[in-house]
Amino acid sequence: MTSTVDEQGGRNRGGGNGGGGSAVVEARHQSKGTKNNRPPRDSYALFLLPGALAFLVIVVGPFLMNTGVSFTEWQGVGSPKWTGLANYRELMDDAEFWASFRHSLFMVVSMAVVPTVLGLVLAAALFDFVGKHFGSRTAAVLRACFYLPQVLPIAVAGIVWSWILAPENGSLNELLKAVGLGSLQQDWLGDPDLALYSVMGVMVWVQLGFPLVIFMAGLQRVDPQLYEAAELDGAGWWRRFWHVTLPQIRPEIYVVLLWCTIAALKVFGAVYVLTKGGPGGATDVPSYFSFTTFFEKTQVGYGAAISTVLTVIVLLLAVVGLKLQTRAEDAEQGVVR
Repeated sequence: MTSTVDEQGGRNRGGGNGGGGSAVVEARHQSKGTKNNRPPRDSYALFLLPGALAFLVIVVGPFLMNTGVSFTEWQGVGSPKWTGLANYRELMDDAEFWASFRHSLFMVVSMAVVPTVLGLVLAAALFDFVGKHFGSRTAAVLRACFYLPQVLPIAVAGIVWSWILAPENGSLNELLKAVGLGSLQQDWLGDPDLALYSVMGVMVWVQLGFPLVIFMAGLQRVDPQLYEAAELDGAGWWRRFWHVTLPQIRPEIYVVLLWCTIAALKVFGAVYVLTKGGPGGATDVPSYFSFTTFFEKTQVGYGAAISTVLTVIVLLLAVVGLKLQTRAEDAEQGVVR
């Protein structure tokens, strides 16, 4: 009786093991089949092909054509005349180009440096003060208000600001007159000494919303316990901002500075709508200088040289900025490359 039970148990155990073994074998076959059916990694490149083709046709192709034209003397019709580096040699001695490039440095201040600093302070205030005392909905509404100029077309914003800054019946001058400061009325966009600073002020207004939104998004990932610990240690708002907020959103700061600096070097629409580079070239920037050289002076080869130099500067700035960001992140994480 006992032997019979043992035999049956052995058969049952054997059957269980056999069943388990067959299940393992089947699972292995399925796993192999899944691996065999998995598409090769090279097939993922097919999904990148449309974007790569569009990049070649829209960006790389025109850039190479523009670079080729920059080595010629051409008025846009007829056959280009090969001149080699003559346009670039002329460019190095062109006082108008260097003046426009200096103006673009002012634009970097108004579109990158100032909005980044103000965006940091406003983002921290909205997140750490307004959000806690007035609710997240109030902070979101204020954030949207600051971001609104980014949504407006630059042509519309430029026309509105040209009305505000108009010398006669302009809103700003009328406001100064109404509050008894009529002596401060100016031709804000027509005075060579004020036009550049007026455009800079408009660009601060336009650009401020972008870093604000990026920084507020970055603050969402900061551990709240860091702020609580700082408060327990008696740190005020400014010390929390300096010792907690800034170190935690350093990657966002790099991104904003790089992105806004590139946008400042390429700025065109605001200058075109507000001042058209005037008065007397006081607000001219390389992109607008290239535009006028192309279409008003019909010096296509020379205009192509200006735009090529500007493109190379932007590319170098992007590469250097990304390198510095990567090096800073590696140093923070203790990675040695």
